[in-house]
This record gives sequence, C-alpha cells and structure tokens, in this order.
Amino acid sequence: MFTGIIETIGTVHKIESEQSNLHFYIQSDISDALKVDQSVAHNGVCLTVVEMEPGIHKVTAIKETLEKSNLGELKEGDWVNLERCTQIGGRLDGHIVQGHVDQTAICIAAEPQDGSVIFTFEYEPGTKNITVEKGSITVNGISLTVLNSARNSFSVAIIPFTLSHTNLKDLQVGQTVNLEFDIIGKYVSKLLALRD
Repeated sequence: MFTGIIETIGTVHKIESEQSNLHFYIQSDISDALKVDQSVAHNGVCLTVVEMEPGIHKVTAIKETLEKSNLGELKEGDWVNLERCTQIGGRLDGHIVQGHVDQTAICIAAEPQDGSVIFTFEYEPGTKNITVEKGSITVNGISLTVLNSARNSFSVAIIPFTLSHTNLKDLQVGQTVNLEFDIIGKYVSKLLALRD
C-alpha cells in the first residue's frame, strides 16, 4: 500500500526488452536503500525490485502493466515518480493508494493560476471509473484533490512544491499520465452496479 506522497524522482537509466516484458533500470537517491523483492511505486505502478546496482535498481513490467499504464512510453532519461510502500504505524499524508493503475489519461490543458498550475485530464469513460469534486485521485502516483469533476475529465491544482518535486514539472499537453481512482469510490460503484 502507498499514500501518493512522492519520495523522490528517479531517472530511467536503461531499458531492456525481454519478450513482452520491459526491464527498467532506475537511478535515484533512494535506490541504494532498496532491496531485492521490495515494492516501489513507479509513476503509481507497484513494481518489484529484482536487481540492484550502485545507485540503480531494476524492475520489470509485464505486458498487461505496459498496456494499462504509461510505462511503455518511457525513454532513457525520463523522470519517474518514486514512492516506497507505507510503513505500519506511519502517517497517511495522502490517501490509500494500491499501486494498481486503472487506466491512463491525456493532459488536455495546463493553465498557470495564482502561483499554481491547473492541469486538466481526459480519460476513456467506458471503464466506469469516476471522480468526485474534492475527492482523491492518483496521477502518476501523486495523491491529488479533484477539481471540476466531469464524466470523463477532471482538473487538479498543483502547488509549486509538488510541481518541483514530481515529474509533473515536465508534463506537456498531449502527454499520457497514469490514473488510480479512489478505492472507496470503486467499491461503492461496484456495489451499486450489483443492485441493478
């Protein structure tokens, strides 16, 4: 389990393909503190550390993960948001995040506003995933509060600290982000669907 509070930004050092899988070598300031078999969220995707080098850790993404997330679009040199799993007894500063990306979205607007930036994202509505005003959403692993919730779009306000400490600082209109919808909302939606 994660909280959506990004610890650091890693850099894609190297990418290797093996059949339908991709191996990512991530260079970061927490890599040396990791260990093999540890779970780490990469842009919100929970991946297992499978190998270590000095200052670098290796993770593997399978075909299904690549199809549901933006990891397949990563290139060497790209930034990746990183968060280690939550420790029992720690503070839940964001919200409950599983590290299971539901789908991707496209950034359709980025508007500076009074020191912050308002990002608007559009996603495929056929999955029945929803947002609610002032509810939680995870974008590239970042716990954020929803603004302007619509049927297949929403906005978030990014303060300067979050912008400078995550890979949203490099996000351009037209780029893809990972979304994980609020787990409580997903359960409520599923229960209501079963009543029909």
